[in-house]
Amino acid sequence: MAAGKSSGVAAAKNPSQRKAINADSAVSSYAASPADSPRPSASSTSLSSLASNDAPAPKKNYGKLIDTYGNEFEVPDFTIKEIRDAIPKHCYERSNIRSFSYVARDIALLATTFYLWHNFVTPEYVPNKAARVVLWGVYTFLQGLFGTGMWVLAHECGHGAFSASKTVCNVTGWFLHSALLVPYYSWQLSHSKHHKATGNMERDMVFLPRTREQQATRLGKMVHELHELAEETPIVTLIHLIGQQTIGWWNYLLTNVTGHNNHEKHREGRGKGKKNGFGGGVNHFDPRSPLYENRDAWAIVMSDIGIACTISILVYLCKQFGTSNMFVWYFLPYMWVNHWLVAITFLQHTDPSLPHYTEEEWDFVRGAAATIDREFGFIGRHLLHGIIETHVLHHYVSSIPFYNADEATEAIKPVMGKHYRADVKDGSVGFIKSMWKAARWCQWVEPTEGAEGPARGVLFFRNRNGLGTAPAKIAPPAAK
Repeated sequence: MAAGKSSGVAAAKNPSQRKAINADSAVSSYAASPADSPRPSASSTSLSSLASNDAPAPKKNYGKLIDTYGNEFEVPDFTIKEIRDAIPKHCYERSNIRSFSYVARDIALLATTFYLWHNFVTPEYVPNKAARVVLWGVYTFLQGLFGTGMWVLAHECGHGAFSASKTVCNVTGWFLHSALLVPYYSWQLSHSKHHKATGNMERDMVFLPRTREQQATRLGKMVHELHELAEETPIVTLIHLIGQQTIGWWNYLLTNVTGHNNHEKHREGRGKGKKNGFGGGVNHFDPRSPLYENRDAWAIVMSDIGIACTISILVYLCKQFGTSNMFVWYFLPYMWVNHWLVAITFLQHTDPSLPHYTEEEWDFVRGAAATIDREFGFIGRHLLHGIIETHVLHHYVSSIPFYNADEATEAIKPVMGKHYRADVKDGSVGFIKSMWKAARWCQWVEPTEGAEGPARGVLFFRNRNGLGTAPAKIAPPAAK
């Protein structure tokens, strides 16, 4: 979702004459728009280089690539310049007045909902206790949606899509995200690296799938045994989804779960001995974390200060009004916010039609195309500011404000052609159903069976549940 400011040009480093460009961190400058495409830096963790995709990569023979649905897949061949040129110039324009009007609207929705429930969902007006419980449950759901809308506006700030002023973006984003217990700058920096390496199996930061080898290790099996395994029971899938949707966000902040684990390659040596997981030294709160550079320390501290301020206010309010009241007023809606955030991100990057790439076959254009738009009806387009419906465009030009994203999306569809992906079937219901489908169909990634050469660097989801394209049959190692 955020990209970095580029400055300085290095020599071309591959046959397609892509230019390596050193970039400042997302804090120094959020994504103006990816005129340049990220390429590997000296660190797999610190994505401090970008590359231009003004010319398409040389044609390679990938043979027949098969996605999880069984459809033949072709590697994208358009350029970022073609994408940018197709977008009307006015789509890049940002309005402070319009952006702040949405902030005011979301705050008004939060405040009005609280006022109505606090004053009228009481024993005096609703004598039936069961009815009050149900109504307060509705309150937590509504506040969760409105809070997620505010989260999305802070996300706009992190990309520079909220305002042409970096200061306006960062001050607004810091306040909004801190109120939702999000470490604004810490998230902005790691999120920028996600945008610079989307779909890259070595460097992506969000919902990076397991390889076949990693999945086999997790299950205590050999790689060649995966295609022989029995179906995963639905209850196991359900338990996994519940865990993902309830603690997934904080697990990500505290342990970098679903992010890459190649921290030993950090160019400043910050990743030595560090790995994902509790106590592994990789998180969004420690200025020494390998998710960041030495120059980012102040930003991480500022993020921590924002969280500390909010926690202090919440503790004070708990003492004033009682923990049980605050649990309903704030913490349950907060859990809904985290649920929607994880669900949205999961479904933006996990689908049976989407590929992933090894470092050798990845580039920015291919990675950005490895995302999918979905449909969540009125909730998605209005309360959540279109973050679900225009995500593909967002990965190509993240500085376009959400209120111009629909028009920009329509503009890039002819350029992307068959490489543009959207699943809008059944609207909001379809979005919810997609969570179960993605969990059942998308368990790990591997090359198409029989792939050779560069085709081995294009990976697709596979599963043990007998859904879609079957995992490749691999012969067991020869006995010694």
